[in-house]
Amino acid sequence: MVSQAQIQKVGLPRRTLKDIISEEHKRCAMEPKYFINRYCKIQHPMKGKIAFEMFDFQERVLQEFRDNRFNIVLKARQLGLSTLVAAYSLWLMLFHTDKNILVIATKQSVAKNLVTKVRIMHQNLPIWLKGNCVEDNRLSLSFANGSQIKAESSAKQAGRSEALSLLVLDEAAFIKDVDSIWAASSLTLSTGGSAIILSTPNGIGNFFHKTWQAAEEGVNISGGLINLVFNSIKLLWNVHPEHDQKWRDQQDELLGPRLASQECDCDFVTSGNTVIEGEILKWYSDTLVKDPIEKEGIDRNLWIWEYPNYTKSYVVAADVSRGDGSDYSAFQIIDVESLQQVAEYKSKVGTGDFGNLLVEVATKYNDALLVIENSNMGWAVVQKAIERKYKNLLYSSADMMKVDVESQIKRQWDYRDHTNTDKLIAGVTMGPTIRGLVVSKIDEYFRTKEMKCVSKRCIGELFTWIWKNGRADHSEGYNDDTIFALGIALLIRDTALKLRQRGIDLQKKAIEGITRSQLPPIYMPQRLSYNPWDMPVRGVPEHLEWLIDKPRIKSGSLQESGSAEVKKEEPEHLMPIVRG
Repeated sequence: MVSQAQIQKVGLPRRTLKDIISEEHKRCAMEPKYFINRYCKIQHPMKGKIAFEMFDFQERVLQEFRDNRFNIVLKARQLGLSTLVAAYSLWLMLFHTDKNILVIATKQSVAKNLVTKVRIMHQNLPIWLKGNCVEDNRLSLSFANGSQIKAESSAKQAGRSEALSLLVLDEAAFIKDVDSIWAASSLTLSTGGSAIILSTPNGIGNFFHKTWQAAEEGVNISGGLINLVFNSIKLLWNVHPEHDQKWRDQQDELLGPRLASQECDCDFVTSGNTVIEGEILKWYSDTLVKDPIEKEGIDRNLWIWEYPNYTKSYVVAADVSRGDGSDYSAFQIIDVESLQQVAEYKSKVGTGDFGNLLVEVATKYNDALLVIENSNMGWAVVQKAIERKYKNLLYSSADMMKVDVESQIKRQWDYRDHTNTDKLIAGVTMGPTIRGLVVSKIDEYFRTKEMKCVSKRCIGELFTWIWKNGRADHSEGYNDDTIFALGIALLIRDTALKLRQRGIDLQKKAIEGITRSQLPPIYMPQRLSYNPWDMPVRGVPEHLEWLIDKPRIKSGSLQESGSAEVKKEEPEHLMPIVRG
């Protein structure tokens, strides 16, 4: 800007204050960077009200906002991007007519914060830069030139009736029903509006992640209706000049390594609330996942990694679709001993065809134990296996405490009978208890990396399998059919087969107990501790062995008493026999 002294020196006409303000106003209108750095003030939590002097990376982002109609920003925390968007919005409103800006965030209070930043910046402008306010409250700011900014919460209908000039989705990865919000509001941008979507990552498979991937690949996310190719902007923690490695280490201490990686490193894999940690799934994806050796079936959806081996035992576990067209029927085949995934199927197929396919595949894999989830449409699949008299169909109690993997068809048990709890039911009933056990088994075997899952289809579902209100469920627009088929196989492997083995072990021990008993025998002869010939006779001890001796009288030998002299001789059976 030329000073008054310079003007007088070169003989130029003297400028009035009005001329200076007019020139300054024009420059602010033409250069948002100049307007923000020179006139915008922000509320600092420690320093109070200070000038908003942008860092170099903020100036680059501001230029990209101007150059590109649609922008998506993957950012680390504490980079001042929301403040930058607020300043950019104020510039649009002041120097353009009829600009309608809508801010949508996770909650109305969060969206209100961005509007509050706009209001504070406007309040601290010089009087000649301020707009003529017609509405100024916590949720909106409107000028007489027709421009306005409003804050709304994340309702499904947000932005539907608006003709928007700029849509701001703040922390889009965390906004509930953001897919519906974008579908409703994006149509209002078709007349020339623009969008800024900014967020830290929150897992894989959500709207923000899909939109970011499309932006990186240059894909039109509107399906060709309008040119909706986003410009991607990635801002890691170290773009901020005041953030050094010491600051980054402090974030690990404050937030923990996993959350700090999400908030600072912009890592989709380690972020989010996935049931299985992203690092584990990435290990599976990089280490074990491989293409099948063969794809069978009319639809080529039966993927095979290993052919049947007659020396091995297999489990075939099936999850049947609900029948509403939104999910799939799927089954998994695993090796019981090695926990190797050998085959997988996922497709939209009728219950009859699915039942026939299950019987054929289970028969092929050594008459594998066939486990069918029997909720809803599952009964029709179970009935098909019973009609074909498959001999190794799982029957179980509702709580999985009783199982019988032999054929119960011969016993004529009615699989539909729920009145007698002693009777087993064909298949597995996916109630709340069993569902919790299935989720627990998946978590256990993937954390320990014992389950050798090689399917990119299954691992892909696990990346979008998240906790929703304390319940493991798939992300919006995704499925978890192969996951639950695998979980059922793991549960049966650890429950039904172990219970059967326990019965075998008990029988084996019973047999061994008969032949190798360690108990003392019922009767065993023992050495006597007394002479059985010694007995009391009339109270006098007497040796009765003489009863078996035969006395002999010597001839010519009499005692004076007249009694014969008796001499002990050898027992008769030891004396020679004299025949007369």
